[in-house]
Amino acid sequence: METDYRGTNKMIIGIVFGVITFWLFAQSMVNVIPSVQSDLGISLGTINIAISLTALFSGLFIVAAGGLADKVGRKKITYLGLWLSVIGSLCLIFAQGPVLLIIGRVIQGLSAACIMPATIALVKSYFEGSERQRALSYWSIGSWGGSGVCSFAGGAIATYMGWKWIFIFSIIFTLLAMVLLKDIPESKSTQTETHRFDYTGFALFFITILAFNIVITQGQDIGWTNPIILGLIAVTIIGAVLFFKIEKGIANRFIDFSLFQNKPYSGATISNFLLNAVAGTLVVANTYVQVGRGFTAFQSGMLSLGYLVSVLAMIRVGEKLLQRTGARMPMIVGSLITTIGIGIMAFTFLQGAAYTIVVFIGFALFGIGLGMYATPSTDTAVSNAPSEKIGEASGIYKMASSLGSSIGVALSAAVYGAFSAVESVEVAASAGILTNVAFAILALLSILFTVPKKGTKT
Repeated sequence: METDYRGTNKMIIGIVFGVITFWLFAQSMVNVIPSVQSDLGISLGTINIAISLTALFSGLFIVAAGGLADKVGRKKITYLGLWLSVIGSLCLIFAQGPVLLIIGRVIQGLSAACIMPATIALVKSYFEGSERQRALSYWSIGSWGGSGVCSFAGGAIATYMGWKWIFIFSIIFTLLAMVLLKDIPESKSTQTETHRFDYTGFALFFITILAFNIVITQGQDIGWTNPIILGLIAVTIIGAVLFFKIEKGIANRFIDFSLFQNKPYSGATISNFLLNAVAGTLVVANTYVQVGRGFTAFQSGMLSLGYLVSVLAMIRVGEKLLQRTGARMPMIVGSLITTIGIGIMAFTFLQGAAYTIVVFIGFALFGIGLGMYATPSTDTAVSNAPSEKIGEASGIYKMASSLGSSIGVALSAAVYGAFSAVESVEVAASAGILTNVAFAILALLSILFTVPKKGTKT
């Protein structure tokens, strides 16, 4: 532990407030799509782009921000992220059309890219052993718990105050985070050597992921056989091949693949990507019950109330299971419960109250599973990363979260949109939700094959 910082509870609360600027407030966009579309008079395709852009830009820049945090200071990068959160929220508050909406969402993504790896690195710097696991549990309450609150809170705020109030509250919590974190000593890597930033690798990664995101968000509207989409598919494939080929041959690479030689770290990161991809469930389920069942934003948020309660309750349970059994068991059981919860939400053939009850139960199981998984996964990644690269390793781990969420939301929305063009809204919703079941199953398999039966080192 680098420095004895005794304001630990104050520090944890400040970190949680910073983390929820993305996971609670920015993510609330998933439940206010009809309100935003009606207020700003823009198309559903534009809204879907705006929703996915925050997670996309977070994922694109988070590794660079994590590495920068190691070099210039984790507190400095956290504060940079908090100021960007204020600016991004202001853009959304004053948006009258798509321009400020999209700019604000991009800035929110850059904010999250700074805050997430830097705050995880601060936790590892100032906490050890069971105290670190406790701190990571609260960090997870901010992230996984925030994602549980966002659907309910966003729907309630949008219904009774207007959707722009979501981002007024975000600014308030951001400013509180700044106050709570102001006395934390700076933390940075003790290694003094400098490395040239891998601009080539970053550019290839940026172009590849951006092209892929456009394909899955706009393919239906533009046309899958349109030369533009076919060209972007080619860019995605060629870019991915070139990225892996070039990155393997250089020393100062954008993504340090040597971190993945550690199987527990790999398992935690890959499963984290896949279980964040199931965020598409929130978009499809909330959109379906509002469009297909006539629910208001607040009513659809109420359906996910069980998710909110269970994910918050189970995060500390996951921490205790981690300490007793190691990470593997709660990660496996959590992924399995998540898969079941999402799966039953695909029963859109059920009528009336029957489907409402099933969705409520599904959301509750969803939350139980993710809550159980969260802390063991994060601790596995953090404890298996070298201290001098914890910012970069945390950046990669959280890049998996952001890109998983972005790709999962975009792909789920694309499947929903494609099926709704030729089938009933019930069939479309079922197909979109089953896409997320596939992600959850793959997450379970990745844990089974990579995370060891014995506990990970701490």
